[in-house]
Amino acid sequence: MRLAVVGAGAVGSSVAELAGEYGHTVTALADSKGAVVDPDGIDVESALAAKRTDGVVGSAAPEDALDGEYDVLVEATPTTLGDAQPGFGHVRAALERGRHVVLANKGPVAERYGEVVELERDSDGEVLFEATVGGAMPVLSTIDDFGPEHITAARGVLNGTANFILSRMAAEGLDYEHVLAEAQDLGVAEADPTFDVEGTDAALKCVIVANVLAQGDREYSLEDAEVEGISTIPGSALELAQEDGRTIRLIGEVVDGEVRVGPRLVPENAALAVSGTRNIVQFETEHAGRLNVSGRGAGGPETATAVLADVGRLSE
Repeated sequence: MRLAVVGAGAVGSSVAELAGEYGHTVTALADSKGAVVDPDGIDVESALAAKRTDGVVGSAAPEDALDGEYDVLVEATPTTLGDAQPGFGHVRAALERGRHVVLANKGPVAERYGEVVELERDSDGEVLFEATVGGAMPVLSTIDDFGPEHITAARGVLNGTANFILSRMAAEGLDYEHVLAEAQDLGVAEADPTFDVEGTDAALKCVIVANVLAQGDREYSLEDAEVEGISTIPGSALELAQEDGRTIRLIGEVVDGEVRVGPRLVPENAALAVSGTRNIVQFETEHAGRLNVSGRGAGGPETATAVLADVGRLSE
């Protein structure tokens, strides 16, 4: 497959670097300022070196990547809320050309899912988005394999930054601000961690799961989610939980048509009490009982494997 990768952050760069190992050719790579385009295949190493030294992957205009020769558009620009732009516009442009789209960007399928489905219906291209939920974890493909109609609920830990903070607070008896600073020093938390610690990132992922499970009967967006973050949890709350053999995790859930994210008490030895940056999704199924999918929920190479797995599922 010929790939046009839009977005040259950790995920987009990793997709471009790993594409050859999966038998694909990168014909375009774009960031917000420029692009490099070649129908015969770009020099990925040189483009990423230019990004590191010059701050831009190439001298072409970013929109040239969308107009180039490719089979699959990999949309890996940052997630935005509300109108989900520019990611949604990139999806539209590719589908209107009859090209496939693989999303790492959560925005289009969390905020404008119905429109994406409609565009896909009118196109020869397909849209896949495994990488939008749980990084390397096969969350959406598991739903597809079991059949959405046979899954009655989904819940889990879907943000590594929040989970790292809660894990460290519990293990070391530290307060939130201290652990947040540590997480930022380690690169686990962003300089502005709001998206993660206030539950927005986990909520977007749960909204995507809800859209997939609903099978078109209802469309969800972030506005439909009940969201509470972890920034106001005192260290004493974790100490009290430990005395009772429990801990606190930021749990997202899709149950009975409702999407909720917030701190929850869970038994210390329960499957949902994953530590560090690890993520987990727990499905309740009609015929197979409870199923746990756990692994690395973020990271460039990790998430790139989910993108490239989607590319492998597409037909020429």
